[in-house]
Amino acid sequence: MHHLRLFWAAHNEELWLRQHRRNVCRSNLEKISEMPEVLFIERFRLDKLTFRMLCRDLRRHTSLRGTRAIPLEIKVLCTLSYLANGSYQRPEGVIQHLPQRTASRCIRQVVEALNSNYMLKNIQFPQTQQERSRIRQEFQRKFNLPGVIGCIDCTHIAIVKPHHDEHQFFNRKGYHSLNVQMICDNNLKILNVNAKYGGATHDSFIWASSQVERYMRELHQRGEQTWLLGDSGYPQRSWLMTPVLNAAPGSRAEVYTTRHVQARNCIERCFGVLKARWRCVLKDRVLHYHPHVASKIVMACCVLHNIALKARLPPPVDTEEQHDSADNEAWQAGPAFPSSQEELMQGRTIRDCLINRL
Repeated sequence: MHHLRLFWAAHNEELWLRQHRRNVCRSNLEKISEMPEVLFIERFRLDKLTFRMLCRDLRRHTSLRGTRAIPLEIKVLCTLSYLANGSYQRPEGVIQHLPQRTASRCIRQVVEALNSNYMLKNIQFPQTQQERSRIRQEFQRKFNLPGVIGCIDCTHIAIVKPHHDEHQFFNRKGYHSLNVQMICDNNLKILNVNAKYGGATHDSFIWASSQVERYMRELHQRGEQTWLLGDSGYPQRSWLMTPVLNAAPGSRAEVYTTRHVQARNCIERCFGVLKARWRCVLKDRVLHYHPHVASKIVMACCVLHNIALKARLPPPVDTEEQHDSADNEAWQAGPAFPSSQEELMQGRTIRDCLINRL
């Protein structure tokens, strides 16, 4: 009889805790709905309308679901708060009543949903000639460089020391990271992300192994005069333009390189806005997750970056934060790329033609 009373007491206590958390969540949602728009954006990086649209899309097109105790909206707000700050500790009136284990589970669920096929459509490399033509015209208008459809670079995202293959993630700067390749357009919209490689991997290897490299190569083979802009750490190709090192002062090559640097600054600014808005990917925050999960968090931040851009939300005031770029040593052709010397010469020839056109 005594054991039965203890069982019912524990059962009633659990029911009370569930009801209490449910009431707290409802109360928090009511408070958030009354929160000033400016404060909402500061804490969650999206405005209220964009947040509601995001919740609608996640509910309709992904497997993410809420529960009676934790509504879907609370899960999303919990995740936005973490991504915006890189910490569970900052009280937001949303996660302060959730146990850290519960908050972590919510974050993983929402991040997984943001990595669904439907949500990843927010990051899409231009697939039609019309789309590429529009981007080329915008780069031409802004930077007076023809043929450009994007800027490419890599940035380090700090992670905790992994238990397996640790050497693949220890970068030359002395900490563990992902080396994340991104391509953006002139409006800082992210067109492509590759977050699969560790910090020890060189930029040029990631590029050579990517689907976008093959796609750009195919466009060139079909006769489309279009290219990406990369720094000197990338191989000069007919579909990827690099700056001319040590260009003579006053020469056409210097004019080209100046415009190249100005245009390629788009990717630097893109990294700055991304990391200022979603501070969990800043170097001093460090993602305390397995590399596979950390990669998905990076992808989720990139999806949300494009959603915020589409909503025309202004960048955070601390956008000047510099990203931690990968090392950009001169690229060396290796045995895995036997045709690279020929492609290098062809790329330089096309670059010379572009320089003369300027």
